[in-house]
Amino acid sequence: MPAKRRCQPASVPVLKQSGNECFKNGQYGEAASFYTQAVTLLQKSGTNSPEELSVLLSNRAACFLKEGNCTDCVKDCTASLELVPFGVKPLLRRAAAYEALERYRLAYVDYKTVLQLDCTIKAAHDGTNRMTQALTEQDGPSWREKLPPIPTISLSDRERLAEAGAKAQGDRISTAQQNGTTAKVDRVPSAEAVKRAQALKEEGNAFVKKGEHKAAVEKYTESIELNPKEVTTHTNRALCHLSLKKYQEAKKDSAEALKLDPGNVKALYRRAQAHKELKDYKACVADLNALLKTEPKNITALKLLHDVRKIQK
Repeated sequence: MPAKRRCQPASVPVLKQSGNECFKNGQYGEAASFYTQAVTLLQKSGTNSPEELSVLLSNRAACFLKEGNCTDCVKDCTASLELVPFGVKPLLRRAAAYEALERYRLAYVDYKTVLQLDCTIKAAHDGTNRMTQALTEQDGPSWREKLPPIPTISLSDRERLAEAGAKAQGDRISTAQQNGTTAKVDRVPSAEAVKRAQALKEEGNAFVKKGEHKAAVEKYTESIELNPKEVTTHTNRALCHLSLKKYQEAKKDSAEALKLDPGNVKALYRRAQAHKELKDYKACVADLNALLKTEPKNITALKLLHDVRKIQK
């Protein structure tokens, strides 16, 4: 009589999906907990599924990276890559963690490995450039001599990875079609896109501190293209537009921020500033009144309201 086949517990995919939902909502600790439960169940089940376990570890690594736990991110990415070598996501996540830990040589190797897999990945290009600059400053012109070896990816590995990527994309589209959400498949930014968008936003912030608002606008624009759902990037770009006297653009950015967060104080204030400069005093007062419902003692908003009411008299 053949041995009874042990099946993967039904709760593993459920836990994975719960983790995915928490991650999308920014609940990274809760997401990591769900992935940990899924990993434990999968390992206990005795099911030989290295691909599934690799994905769960990579997903948990993304949570650790978001929370700044770079050491555990590296551990999970390394374990994921031992199960399924040359995964783009764990390589990128490990590279980002190494970079945050200032282990620039290892980060460089991972970014370069990703580029062997897909030379179109912007995050890997940007990471390579950052590491090149950091290593040049750290080790001088001979920095390449101190690098660990960069893995060589065989043709068979490339073909295997390409097939896996095509299958995963097909599965995502099929699921979206079943749910009637096909149009939304490409609208959700990847974890890598979100991370790169954050880095670009921070570069924009640095330009703002220097008073270089045009350069900041360029960085914020790149960031928004990658992740249009980040409220502060819109409000930051609105601030730059105000400084550049581009009031319509400031008004538009503030409105976009308010679509994402209707009560956002900075967005209300910056749109009110734009309305004032555009001489739409009624709209300016309406935004300030909405702001003051949230922060009734906001001094800058009260002052602007006072100034606008004097103009209206």
